[in-house]
Amino acid sequence: MDEARRRRLTLVACILGSAIVFVDQTVVNVALPALREDLGASLAGQQWVVESYMLMLAALILVGGSLGDLYGRRRIFAIGVAGFGAASLVCAVSPSIEVLIAARALQGAFGALLVPSSLAIITSVFGPQERAAAIGSWTAGTSAAIAVGPPLGGLLVDALSWRVIFAMNVPLVLVCLWLIVRAVPEIPGDGEHRIDVPGAVLCVLGLAGPTYALIQQPLLGWSDPAVWVPLLGGLGALAAFVAYERQAPDPMLPPSIFRSRNFAVGNVVTFCAYAGLGAASFFIAIFLQQVCGYSAFASGLSLLPITLLLIALSRRFGALSARLGPRLLMTAGPVVGGIGMLAFTRVDARGDYLTQVLPATLVFGLGLAMTVAPLTATVLQAADRRHAGIASGVNNAIARVAGLLAIAAVGLVVSAQFGAQIDRRLDGRAQLDSATRAYVDEARERPLAIPEARVAPRVRAQVRAANVRAFHTGMVAAGLLMIAGGLIAAAGIENPPREELRARPVAAAA
Repeated sequence: MDEARRRRLTLVACILGSAIVFVDQTVVNVALPALREDLGASLAGQQWVVESYMLMLAALILVGGSLGDLYGRRRIFAIGVAGFGAASLVCAVSPSIEVLIAARALQGAFGALLVPSSLAIITSVFGPQERAAAIGSWTAGTSAAIAVGPPLGGLLVDALSWRVIFAMNVPLVLVCLWLIVRAVPEIPGDGEHRIDVPGAVLCVLGLAGPTYALIQQPLLGWSDPAVWVPLLGGLGALAAFVAYERQAPDPMLPPSIFRSRNFAVGNVVTFCAYAGLGAASFFIAIFLQQVCGYSAFASGLSLLPITLLLIALSRRFGALSARLGPRLLMTAGPVVGGIGMLAFTRVDARGDYLTQVLPATLVFGLGLAMTVAPLTATVLQAADRRHAGIASGVNNAIARVAGLLAIAAVGLVVSAQFGAQIDRRLDGRAQLDSATRAYVDEARERPLAIPEARVAPRVRAQVRAANVRAFHTGMVAAGLLMIAGGLIAAAGIENPPREELRARPVAAAA
């Protein structure tokens, strides 16, 4: 096999492996209402199906990057792909919401091995003049897979079962493993360091505590020890993690990597942008199905324009960033994406696609297409090649942590707004009959859903209106997070010297 073909197949393997992880992060959103019906999942249970996956992915992705740097990126990539496939089978046969949540956590743990390794392999295989284009292709390729994922997953949920969306990972995993054996070169690690086990444990505890507290708070209240104890304990673990990493002999998060300004600022932008993206994707999918009455397939199809824009424009914006410098696109992209999120406040309970959902989706997708490739390339190029795995791991960890915390935090805002709207619109529970009080209590436990019990049309309309207002509040929070990322990029990202930009050949970024 000639070298050019080997590199192309290597890129395909990296795209496919990462795409499986990213698809499972998004495709499950269209299955959440089906999980509520089949396994009796509450909003908190629905959140944990997503959050357990993202928690392990976020907390262990730094370890995954370190393992690739130490023991070889091809080996760790292959282990991650195979383990992800096995965990997907467990998800497909889960008999309860608790087993599904545990299996999703396993998926996240193996995903943490393969995602940083895939980008680190690209960084190692492609030279500086080809790297921006390769990363743009990786972005476009993973986006293409993500584009197919939610509509296909929705169709399978409607026609067959939510279990099929996990089972369909298996053939993709087998193809990816064949490509790894066939084309991906062995990239040896240095083998001189140890795995930072204490750091990994502190990171998991530090993320799990606040996430659990934010998800449970709407049900238990801030005064309950089951909320404030894990919240304070998690924050303490995060503080201990930062302190430990500063003096650890082999830290999973080397402090020196943040000395690069673009790396440090780029990761702050990553946090803001992916926080908005994660929260918006989660709540849009639930709202369209449970309030507007979309099917799972229609819900998945409704956001397809976002990924089509990513496919069509990511490589072009990556090229433009390589020629002009990243600051312009990393500023404009999150601002445009945030405006698209704010436009979702025009969506009411009808959820009219052409006049309400589609315009917001197009603006949102354009902003993402402007952001993702320049942001990823800037962060990876700011780190030296020796730390390519850990740099990729840090950036991916921050993106996953952002979504993890944003879903929990924005969920808290949505639940609080929904409760306040119910109190205001229904004038307190004392004036309601027993059947209506039971209906309202059920609605309180499941924000962004309309209970099926028979009640007066006025009551049902007020619950629906409260859900719409709560959804709008969540979209405002998500949009402001993303816009903040653009403002931070404007203030902090530095372009390379003009001489360096002029010297870059057009083909390098095309």
